[in-house]
Amino acid sequence: MADVAALAGVSVATASRALSGNGRMRPETRQRVLDAVERLDFRPNQHAQSLHSGRSWTVGLVTTDGIGRFSTPVLLGAEDALGAGKISVLLCDTRGDTIRERHHLQNLVARRVDGIIATGRRTDPRPPLDDIARIPTVYALSPSTRPEDISVVPDDRGGAGLAIDHLLGVGRSRVAHITGPAHHAAARVRAEHAVSHLEQAGLTLATGRVHYGDWSETWGRSAARAVLRTAPDTDAVFCGNDQIARGVTDTLREEGRRVPEDIAVVGFDNWDTMALAARPPLTTIDMDLTEIGRVAALRLLDAINAKPSPGVHTVPCRLIVRGSA
Repeated sequence: MADVAALAGVSVATASRALSGNGRMRPETRQRVLDAVERLDFRPNQHAQSLHSGRSWTVGLVTTDGIGRFSTPVLLGAEDALGAGKISVLLCDTRGDTIRERHHLQNLVARRVDGIIATGRRTDPRPPLDDIARIPTVYALSPSTRPEDISVVPDDRGGAGLAIDHLLGVGRSRVAHITGPAHHAAARVRAEHAVSHLEQAGLTLATGRVHYGDWSETWGRSAARAVLRTAPDTDAVFCGNDQIARGVTDTLREEGRRVPEDIAVVGFDNWDTMALAARPPLTTIDMDLTEIGRVAALRLLDAINAKPSPGVHTVPCRLIVRGSA
């Protein structure tokens, strides 16, 4: 730093303020310091900065989503927000194992991380993290069961409303709903609000009930056949996720029903692997996982700076229109 200051013709204190962005100085003075840094190929000592500021400039991301289907977009969104402040992210995959989670948390505490983002592969509430020594924490996608914690989640209610409104907007009135397990929060919430939106339009589900099952193409295929047997005049199917929707479109095609001419199909998740490979490509609801990660990171930065915003914060879903509806 002394070499940088000497080359720039300023004091060490002024050079330090110029690099940290703190303090007021003329733009040309700051630029002379930056030019000197570049000429000398100077790199600040992060360990020394950490000792001086009391911060490690790292954040831990703890996930149970080993395959990365949901955690990777959340991580990318968090990195976008944290990277602007030059904060690094340490990814820890617990694989749903409480012992492994405890081990990762102990390591994060030992590394003196400034904060933690906890995420998962479902929107079901999860128990709060234990043994984290009051480290600021934000729960992304999977909210904490503790009301005073900070959680950022997709607006499943609004997403279901977008799907139904779209189907009604393209002239459909006999809508069936096929979704995942009833004990999953995402399946229940999406189903409840799909039914509610239909009722507001003076309509009911085409088959008279929600078809709960699992999050698979296999279930989508078998449930589609059940829908066609029960309500052959069905003209639309809203599916709880894209895997189910792909199974539904395959079966409708096999049964001689054209999509979307005869029966429109809307999925949920906007998982490219499924949505784009379906025939036709799926119209679906995007939970905007990257935005969830970004918002979670911003909430975490506020908490690190002693400005927490406890409670559940929702991120709006988006309708992605393709060929199926």
